[in-house]
Amino acid sequence: METLIFFLFAALALGSAIVVVVHKSPVYSTLSLVLTLFSTAVLFVLLGAPFLGALQVLVYAGAIVVLFLFVIMLLNIQTEESAHGAGAQRWVALLGAVILFGMLGLGFWRGGFAQVGPLTAESVSLKALATELFSRYLLPFEIVGLLLLVAVIGATVAARRPGEDGEKSSDVPFEASPPDPLSVTGEGERFQEGTSS
Repeated sequence: METLIFFLFAALALGSAIVVVVHKSPVYSTLSLVLTLFSTAVLFVLLGAPFLGALQVLVYAGAIVVLFLFVIMLLNIQTEESAHGAGAQRWVALLGAVILFGMLGLGFWRGGFAQVGPLTAESVSLKALATELFSRYLLPFEIVGLLLLVAVIGATVAARRPGEDGEKSSDVPFEASPPDPLSVTGEGERFQEGTSS
């Protein structure tokens, strides 16, 4: 039963990851990313790390992907249209993929598959994870948080329209002052004639 669940969610993760890359709509790609991250969380649970699975759902699928959707909606990104050089770009991407998989295959062929021992309670405990995260990997952890903050600020600045910061933009057309009602109706001339007489 566990093997069946593994293959089911592994195939689901692979299929939704392909949709993330292939689909032209950024909204559908982001929603497929949610499915990919959820499937990966199930794989974490099957590996005996339920805390990592919960973090995968809460932090990535629940916060980071919502941030992606917020930025996409804020920037009003439409469906991607095919560019003129799409044919050449496709062949370059295909060549890069062949080189990447060739290097991976060569590495596995030369080094073989290392035998991994069974997971112990110490290797998946929260104490060991917190010790590694806040001692050995503290600087990368803080850098990732800073990068996410910069990304949110950059998206907000890029999405701001001219004239929203309280100052009048040069793109706004000149607003004429309202016309004088006496000069429009001719009452001003009559008033001057009456006072002169």
